Amino acid sequence: MSLSYRQPGVVLTDHRFTVPLDHADPGGETIELYAREVVASDRAGQDQPWLVYLQGGPGFGANRFIGRQAWLDRALKDHRVLLLDQRGTGRSTPANRQTLPLRGGPGEQAAYLTHFRADSIVRDCESIRPRLTGGAPWTVLGQSFGGFCAVTYLSLAPQGLSAALVTGGLPSLDAHADDVYRAAYPRIERKVAAHYARYPQDVERARRIADHLLGHDVVLPNGHRLTVEAFQSLGILLGASDGSHRLHYLLEDAFVRTPGGTALSDAFQEEVQGLLSYAGHPLYALVHEAVYAQDDRPTDWAAERVRAEFPQFDAAKAVVGDAPVLFTGETVHPWMFDTDPALRPLRETAHLLAARTDWPPLYDPARLAANEVPVAAAVYHDDMYVDTGHSLRTARAIRGLRTWVTDEFEHDGLRTGAPRVLDRLLALTRDEV
Repeated sequence: MSLSYRQPGVVLTDHRFTVPLDHADPGGETIELYAREVVASDRAGQDQPWLVYLQGGPGFGANRFIGRQAWLDRALKDHRVLLLDQRGTGRSTPANRQTLPLRGGPGEQAAYLTHFRADSIVRDCESIRPRLTGGAPWTVLGQSFGGFCAVTYLSLAPQGLSAALVTGGLPSLDAHADDVYRAAYPRIERKVAAHYARYPQDVERARRIADHLLGHDVVLPNGHRLTVEAFQSLGILLGASDGSHRLHYLLEDAFVRTPGGTALSDAFQEEVQGLLSYAGHPLYALVHEAVYAQDDRPTDWAAERVRAEFPQFDAAKAVVGDAPVLFTGETVHPWMFDTDPALRPLRETAHLLAARTDWPPLYDPARLAANEVPVAAAVYHDDMYVDTGHSLRTARAIRGLRTWVTDEFEHDGLRTGAPRVLDRLLALTRDEV
């Protein structure tokens, strides 16, 4: 039975659905999905079209809004919104170090996790759509990885869509993970250079922290080993609108004098462990590179291998010389499954996924070329997380897709630019601009 309750300006309803783990085996094992329906209080009894939101990630549950925050306020003027916790996230059947051992050993866990990509998420949506809409199509709003899912939706089940809205998430239709990261590292380097141009004092601060980590074995309070590579991965912040400022304030509080000498401060360590831990979203690390896999080539830790082609990211060499320490970005590396206590039990499972070679295709170029669903996409100029060139090539490959290319926002434009971003995309799908 669905439970409804209220927050300021909205009525919320909890929904739970049972779906097949493997949609190719509908009579087999099942998992549970959770979704939160949101409707404006003054329209709770009205018949409104549905908009389903697909969160970025992979591995994150849907936003937990309070009332009509961010883009939700604009969406509720036209729609009844469904905030879906994609399989394995949020209040859906979880997939983490505590639950995955129920599957068996690493081989069984890896096989289970092959069902947690965009193709399965789209089939989940199609399974629950008739139960909510009575069979009517709905609009999908995909942020980042959610946009990848939207393109898969257009490939696998366009009949389920009345419109598709994508923010910062038009994927390459055919790039291997190697290609994705080969394009990513130069973008990351540009973001780091821009950060140091804004905060030149951070060049020496980052070098000092890196030098300290190269000479000390630092274990954070939660058991996370803070290696220099882990420190560099804090550069993931630089893809967000406020990320450069957050990184600056983090670096300025790094050290404190103690009776035993200079040490990394408790405040610095506390904030860093929150930023680095995958305890709340392990699927991000486990299937991150798998979201690009759709042929017989393994991903084989693409970000780690490709990084070797960019020696300027070697922090040890930078510290010995006079070069700035470069941060990295949205990349997952095998050493994370050694440094992060939330990931260590899943190390072998992750290696098996990285070696897998039988990934099915995620996109149908022929169907996308014949697309009839209204589609609009916000493409952020020099997006740190999703390559702009890849996105624009995909935009040209999807019939009727309209783009809004802007340098006004970073990857989180849907959050920081709401309601303007959503308003623009809706107008594009309706031919109002």
